[in-house]
Amino acid sequence: MEISWTLLPWQVECWKDPARFKIIAAGRRCGKSNLAIKLLLAKALEAPEGSAVVYVAPTLGQARQICWDALLEQGRDLIKSAHVNNMDIILTTGRKIHVRSGENKDALRGLKLYFAVIDEAAYVPEDVFTKIIRPALADLKGEAVIISTPDGRNHFYEWFKLGQSGSNLEWKSWHLTTLDNPTIPPEEIEEAKKTLSSFVFKQEFEANFSNAGQEIFKEEWLKTGPEPSHGEYVIAIDLAGFEEVGKDPSASKSRLDESAIAIVKVTDTGGWWVKEILHGRWDIRATASKILLAVRDHKPIAVGIEKGALKNAVLPYLTDLMRKNNVYTHIHDLTHANRRKQDRIAWSLQGRLEHGRISFNDALEWKEAFDQISMFPTAGVHDDLVDALSYVDQLAISNYAQDYEEEPQEIQDIIIGF
Repeated sequence: MEISWTLLPWQVECWKDPARFKIIAAGRRCGKSNLAIKLLLAKALEAPEGSAVVYVAPTLGQARQICWDALLEQGRDLIKSAHVNNMDIILTTGRKIHVRSGENKDALRGLKLYFAVIDEAAYVPEDVFTKIIRPALADLKGEAVIISTPDGRNHFYEWFKLGQSGSNLEWKSWHLTTLDNPTIPPEEIEEAKKTLSSFVFKQEFEANFSNAGQEIFKEEWLKTGPEPSHGEYVIAIDLAGFEEVGKDPSASKSRLDESAIAIVKVTDTGGWWVKEILHGRWDIRATASKILLAVRDHKPIAVGIEKGALKNAVLPYLTDLMRKNNVYTHIHDLTHANRRKQDRIAWSLQGRLEHGRISFNDALEWKEAFDQISMFPTAGVHDDLVDALSYVDQLAISNYAQDYEEEPQEIQDIIIGF
């Protein structure tokens, strides 16, 4: 059976290379997933009887979104049946393509594999390949393509280095940026570079390993200014526990985390003005009291507390204080959004700081906060204040003032009012 596909030059090079394990570090929209889908179909057609090929993404949702529909579309002339519930495709030759997630490792066991693709491999647990996929390829000396945008220097980086080193001829690496896809207009990439943070652009468009965790925030980005005239307040709270450390003179307070309450005015254009970040090691009643006072004084449109046991612990005290003082607000859950803390904070703050969309109250001293931001992430340096500030990203809502003036109404009938 002959198949005619159009491939980009780098895709042709990668396809023809004899390496058994191909590592592709690539920026967004450079064509890496499209290559993987075509390889899956081609390898499935040539797979020996009794074997299969598999596609693995970090989550089942990503597997459906990235691979499933594209496989059905590109392989429509080759597919005999497709079972959406268990994400299996049977070709006209009888060979199977399994679409799976790294979340459910048990669904990957027991397969006899001829070929495998691990997509967004930096976000798939390392042992999915080393303990499950790699042994399943052993019988047939099967091949694998491991592709991803970087996520710092984790296991995917180590595999990429192995492929670059030339020390093992079974492994080979490719490094590609979004510019390597000639179908993406260069002006679109330039526009993204202007609007995205350097962290996001280097990682997502340039597939840069070295950027994560290196000079995420620069001191020259940290600016103070007066309170903007328009906007609404939000309050983001990062709790650190309620031990009464003051009663223990032997406690090393400098090593203990602090609770932090970020009080931020979000302007009509989406900028942030940080009025204050309250922080300290408070007991549970003092913590609830400080939250209540911040709510009473600023009347925020949104208040959020990091989801978890500490939120559950303080909420009854806070609810009781609200009822007694007739001050009420809804408390939103703040989450990690399935990201590492370092990445979540960088994504929330770096672009805004770099492009001047965050300023700090010029009436206050910000030395401690600025130290935490500029040193992040550094072992032994607290990040409680920067963590609380990053959570504002989940609460910030742009408010748009009216850009017109209403005509004054002339009362025609003073009894009915119009």
